Parts: sequence; structure tokens; C-alpha cells
Amino acid sequence: MPDTQSDLLDKIRQQFNSSPYPRIPLEKSPIDNPNELYIHNLVTSFYLRDQKVIDAKEKVILDAGCGSGYKSLILAEANLGAKIVGIDISSESIKLAEQRLKYHGFDNVEFIVASIEELPSLGYQFDYINCDELLYLFPEPAIALKAMKSVLKPDGIIRSNLHSSAQRHSIYRAQKMFSMMGLMDENPEDLEIEVVVETMQALKDNTLLKTQTWNPNYTGKDNKEEILMNHLFQGDKGYTIADLFTALQLADLEFISMVNWREWDFRDLFKEADNLPVFLEMSLPDLSIEDRLQMYELLHPIHRLLDFWCGHSQQIQNFFPLIEWSDEDWQTAKVYLHPQLNTSKFREDLVTNVIGCGMLSLNNYLSTHKQVVTLDSSMSTCLLPLLDAPQSMISLVERWKKFRPVDPITLQPINHQKAFQLVQNTVRSLESLDYLMIELQA
Repeated sequence: MPDTQSDLLDKIRQQFNSSPYPRIPLEKSPIDNPNELYIHNLVTSFYLRDQKVIDAKEKVILDAGCGSGYKSLILAEANLGAKIVGIDISSESIKLAEQRLKYHGFDNVEFIVASIEELPSLGYQFDYINCDELLYLFPEPAIALKAMKSVLKPDGIIRSNLHSSAQRHSIYRAQKMFSMMGLMDENPEDLEIEVVVETMQALKDNTLLKTQTWNPNYTGKDNKEEILMNHLFQGDKGYTIADLFTALQLADLEFISMVNWREWDFRDLFKEADNLPVFLEMSLPDLSIEDRLQMYELLHPIHRLLDFWCGHSQQIQNFFPLIEWSDEDWQTAKVYLHPQLNTSKFREDLVTNVIGCGMLSLNNYLSTHKQVVTLDSSMSTCLLPLLDAPQSMISLVERWKKFRPVDPITLQPINHQKAFQLVQNTVRSLESLDYLMIELQA
């Protein structure tokens, strides 16, 4: 490694040894944050790719660049029974990670002081690799992706991200300015942070850099992490969607999806998503996934992270989307409840809703989108058995018919076909919003 890169690595290591990231209290648990658990639950990404529901037990998960271990804790909580391996170049961060997982009662974990490049020497093959807030620190992301690919099982998945150069452009201007002032020559500490605070406070309030990068709260006692991870972040670099796909191509990895894929549909940026300008609508069939993501990036670069899932080439499974299923397919389908919705609180409220014949908002338990999702009591009763085990579509329809045995209009016994259609529509809708998962049975 050239001296300049070696020096940069030393600076990054010093920064995280002196200020491990993230600075989250040891006792804080993600158990009440279903959205975080949803992202890190292996079921989510594997179902998205394969339309198959996997069991996370005994899977081996790598948290690459684990820092102080909070994401490792999320991975452990979201995938009970899996083994968690965390690596980081900061020995101080590794110590905190070990303490954190031990505090929360997880013992099937291992933390190692190591770099991404050292992964092949660890002797592990991983089902899933979480590389969060790290890839953008590499001079060439493809090098890190190749190292992770070398220890990824053939059907494994990598989750990683890059800083967006478009969204974060003002932060890079701040880093350039403070670098010119000499604040990043060595590992920034309290003195350098104080200089940043004094400089930003002294600027007029309408100065563009101040309006775009500064928060008055940064002057408080807890400002250290925010300033170090933004204005004084060693090695930070921004990328575009095109850069992301180039890195994947160089590493011979295949793009699966953005992690927050619902927030990357450029149609949503138009007043009428179903009535786009004619020329644009005509060009859509020729747009690749990369083109569509790049379109959003150019129109509305609001995402700090280009957060994505990828895997080995040729691993994306060919399956029929639900819209192409035949009636026979639906008759044999199996329905699952997403694990992050399966909580004691949800069970209690679901029962209350069924008994009280009310409406239940699913967003209160898992909210991965802006759409408000509600269930009436008849559909709630269909979900009750899913808390214990996956169910066939037929069994859900039969349960619904017992709850609503007569047609409310004709007062005649409910027609099976009509009952099936009603349950099917609800299941299809909840699957599209990630609350349910459906497997096509052979």
C-alpha cells in the first residue's frame, strides 16, 4: 500500500480509537426499533432476491467495520440464533463492541481487530455481510468489495453503502476548507473541534456553507461525533450511482436492490406518477435499473447513503412475480408474517382488534413506507394464525369464511370464490408492503 494510503489508514484508525463510532450508550437496545431490525433481518433481503423465506438460525453474519458494535447488536437481535463476527481496525471500538454484545446477553459472537483486506485469512465463509458506513473510506471501493466477495458463500448477500457526492457536496466543501486550515493534518481532537465551532459561529447566518452544513446544536457538549463524522471526517469521499455500478462490475458482483428501494422511484417525484410527460414515458422501457436510479439521483439527491444489496453474479433467482401467478399457483401458496411484525404487542393488539371489530394500523408496528396501512377485524383474524406458523392460502380463506360466513348484501352463505378473492387482494397488498411474504409451492 502506498505511503499516502497507509498514512490515511493510520489517521482513520486514530480517529476511531480516540472517538469510537457510533457513540451510543451501552444499555440502548434496538428491540423497539422494528424498522432497523427489518433492514438487518436476513429474511428481508433474501426474500426480495429469491422470493423464498429463509431461517436465520445458524447463519454466519459478518459485520465489517463494526465500530462500537451497535449494528452488530441489531444484527444479533434481528437474526436470533445466527453467529455474528465483527471486524474493525480500531482496537478501542472492538473492546466496546464486545462489551455491548455481552451486556445484552449475546455469546455467539466474535470480534476481531482486522481490516477488510485481511478477511480471507480469518477462515470464515459468510451467509451475509453487513458493511455499513465504511466502503466510502476506501480509495477504491471495488477492492473492498472483492475482499468481501472472497469470503461470501455462493448464495450469500452483501449489504453496503457509499456516501452520495450529490447529497453531501456541501460537507465536502467544509472538509476542504478545514483541511486547508490544517485541522486534518493529524487526528482531529478537541482543539480542532473547537476551531470548527468558532469558525462556523463567526460566519454570517446567510453564508451558504453555514446554512447547508451547520446545526446550532453542534455547539453543545455532545457535538464531537457530528463534527468528526462530517466537517473533520478523515478519508471521506462521495460517489454517484454510476460509480456504484462501476465498482460492482469491477468486483464481479451483481446488484440486487437499494436497501430503501421504495424511496428511489423517480415516478414519485412527478405530480401525477401515472401520467408522465409523453417522451419520458416512451423511454421508460429502455431504462435499466441503473438509469432509473440515476434519474432519481439527478432529480432529487436527498439520500446521504447509496445503500444497496448485492451478491455473486448469476445468483438472482428467476421467479414469477405475483402479478403473473395463476389461480392454481395461489391455491397452493404459503403465506408468512414478516418476523419483525411478530411481537407480543402486535399479537395483543391484533386480538383486541378482532374482538372489538375495529381498525388496526400496521404502521404502528413496522413502517417501511409512507402509506398508511389499516386492517379491519375480518382480515386481522386471518393474520392471527401467522403469528404461530406460516399458513396456506386455503386455510386463511377458510378462516375468513368462518368469521364472515354470509354475504353482508345478500345475507346468503359467502361464495368461496368471492372469499378467496377478498383474502387474495389483502395478502397481495400486504406482501407488496413487506408485512407478508408468499412462497410459491412446488
